[in-house]
Amino acid sequence: MVKNPELLIVGGGSAGMAAALAARKSGIQDILILETDPYLGGVLRQCIHTGFGLQTFGEDLTGPEYAGRYQDMIEEEKIPYLLNTPVLEILPDLTVLAISRTEGYLELHPKAIVAATGCRERSAGTIAIPGTRPAGVLTAGTAQRYINIEGYHAGREVVILGSGDIGLIMARRLTLEGAHVKCVAELMPKSGGLKRNIVQCLEDFDIPLLLSTTVAEIHGKERVTGVTLAPVDENLKPILEKSWYVACDTLLLSVGLVPETELFSAAGAEVERTNGLKVDDKLMTSIPGLFGCGNVVKVHDLVDRVSKQGELAGRYAAEYILGGK
Repeated sequence: MVKNPELLIVGGGSAGMAAALAARKSGIQDILILETDPYLGGVLRQCIHTGFGLQTFGEDLTGPEYAGRYQDMIEEEKIPYLLNTPVLEILPDLTVLAISRTEGYLELHPKAIVAATGCRERSAGTIAIPGTRPAGVLTAGTAQRYINIEGYHAGREVVILGSGDIGLIMARRLTLEGAHVKCVAELMPKSGGLKRNIVQCLEDFDIPLLLSTTVAEIHGKERVTGVTLAPVDENLKPILEKSWYVACDTLLLSVGLVPETELFSAAGAEVERTNGLKVDDKLMTSIPGLFGCGNVVKVHDLVDRVSKQGELAGRYAAEYILGGK
């Protein structure tokens, strides 16, 4: 039977694990992490490229290695966690309702909660690209999971829309898997990804980056057969008279990330215009005792910064509990 923890961490990714460890170091003994996935580490488990941990560990690690370091520390501290356990609802009084594959229905009453649910990708439906809806239109993160975790091939002739870091990384990954990445199209006049990723993932593999360009239409019935690309004007509207057709069997979307705030906003927590949780200088939301950290507050470009904010949230949550507020 699961007992009520003093501190409940919602999300077992880099922010959540860092928060749990910091809270333990600050004197909180009864901690519980709830994680929807069957493993800790969140999206890091599918990020098999290097570039993680330079600030935190002074080493160039892969995503699974970085997550593994934190999970080892969680195990050493004997901090309990439940996998395959999605949270169903959080009430304003911090009552948490969850369902666990091993423990069944849970009703928990912690003294404080740390929100560490991360973010999700914007899908094709949210950007409303004209055309048909065939198979072969994937978010970059979904394609990354298919290839790196599940062992599937995402496509052979690929166009990528959006030059965020995950789109750039997947351009390289698909190329290494034998696919032909025809181009990366970016709506804005400059890439949204890190310069190192532009160089290492596109320039090193001679993959064209088409700035101020978007997908104006998707073609295909059962499977994608091609896309219409078009330059955009100063108002980011496609100039259709200058459009051209590119044959492909896969369209990857890397068009932005959205903080996963719905669980907390439904409880009454305020959300910023950027869609992240609104927090004060101690990372507490508008609900007393509910703290936020990582990508649920603001989408970060480096996981080391996510972990750092997780540590701060864990310490502030511990202060709140120990202060009896």
